[in-house]
Amino acid sequence: MLEAKLAMSEAMVRVRFAPSPTGYPHLGNIRTALFNWVFARHNNGFFILRIEDTDVARLVEGATDVILESLRWLGLDWDEGPYFQSQRLELYREAADRLLKQELAYKCYCSTERLESMRQEQMKRKQPPGYDRRCRNLTREQRAEMEASGITPVVRFKSPLEGQTSFNDLLRGQIIFENSTLDDFVLLKSDGYPTYHLANIVDDHLMEISHVLRADEWLSSAPRHVLLYQALGWQPPQFAHLPMILGADRSKLSKRHGATAITEYQEQGYLPEAMFNFLVLLGWALDDKTELLTREEIIKHFSLERISRAAAVFNKDKLEWMNGVYLRGLSSEEFAQRAIPFLEKDLQTAINRPLDIGYVRQLMPLAQERARTLAEVPQLSEFFFVEELEYDVGLLLSKTDKAEAIRSLQASVARMDSLKDWNAAPLEAVFRPLAEELKLKTGVFFGLLRVAVTGRTAAPPLFQTMEVLGKERCLKRLRAALDKLVV
Repeated sequence: MLEAKLAMSEAMVRVRFAPSPTGYPHLGNIRTALFNWVFARHNNGFFILRIEDTDVARLVEGATDVILESLRWLGLDWDEGPYFQSQRLELYREAADRLLKQELAYKCYCSTERLESMRQEQMKRKQPPGYDRRCRNLTREQRAEMEASGITPVVRFKSPLEGQTSFNDLLRGQIIFENSTLDDFVLLKSDGYPTYHLANIVDDHLMEISHVLRADEWLSSAPRHVLLYQALGWQPPQFAHLPMILGADRSKLSKRHGATAITEYQEQGYLPEAMFNFLVLLGWALDDKTELLTREEIIKHFSLERISRAAAVFNKDKLEWMNGVYLRGLSSEEFAQRAIPFLEKDLQTAINRPLDIGYVRQLMPLAQERARTLAEVPQLSEFFFVEELEYDVGLLLSKTDKAEAIRSLQASVARMDSLKDWNAAPLEAVFRPLAEELKLKTGVFFGLLRVAVTGRTAAPPLFQTMEVLGKERCLKRLRAALDKLVV
């Protein structure tokens, strides 16, 4: 059964993404998935999804659904799967049995208490932790005695004690490990479930995986996997261990750097197109200057040769900049459609729902120019929706005194009241000359008007904002500003 492999061309590229649902997928996980997906698409190959759910004690409820949703959000469609290792246990037991029969593996009866005591003793002696091979050379009688006592053993691989194990890494070249540094690792746990090492090898073989692109944290496990391939008589795939991702301070990426679940970036209003572009540049580059690339361009130019061996640095500021560029590249209609769910969710509860979609479409181009994420849109545009503004009267007087502010607002109300053409250009044509009449710099005068109609010192272009707000609302807000000053 273990040899029932898929019929395919030897040259066919088949890669896999094999997450464990022991947590939600973070940036590093998804970057690995993305590299595999792009590599498959570049080579007209297959991208296979495999859920490695054999670590039963650590499974997180709902994690598999989040993994699938994260891939869908980024457009990383899979050609086969998802396969679930928990449904393939017989295959792993069959492989372990074969190795036992060939005396390339053995049953270990050591208790967890003994193993923990052994590790503590090794740490005291400042020795590298590892199994001491106590059960490796048990006699038949000793094994029978252990079996009779009711101990359920694990199955360990019989690692060679001497020599070297080597393999060629497509990014790093020839890698050599001294076998004396390898322990006899567990293949099959006492509950009958395989370890990562065994299940990974069996599935990669049966699924005809041609290339294993994975994080470089797995580099130390590679000799174990090579030895397993050799013991089972199988041809190993080609390996490429991807550079790790560091925080801006070049320490290991953590939550304080932004290493949160990828779904949190979706909730924070990042576009999947921007995230796709950003993630692929964490370790790969077209050249030393190009940063904005379409999905099609990335697929066309992607190659393992362009992957850096040095660690990639996660830069949240760059992600925000890139997301802003992608937001401004959307049509106004597309931007509005993507922003509406954030507006519905995050605008003040006092604002009537459902929102007036026609009105939203009018004002969204103004928010689009300033937003770095969709989650910023409600805050940037809330003054368009509220009936009454709340702001400190001091904002009205930040660039002028009280008497001048009152005089300016009174003149503005008078001019505004008589206006019939309520569009940005006519509004500017009225208020620019008014600034001269009032002997005020336009920056001072327009700043006063901006606070009066938006409640903010920074907002979208003044006259376009006034056009969207409408004459009635602008007049109401100017009069409210006057009331604040004459109290």
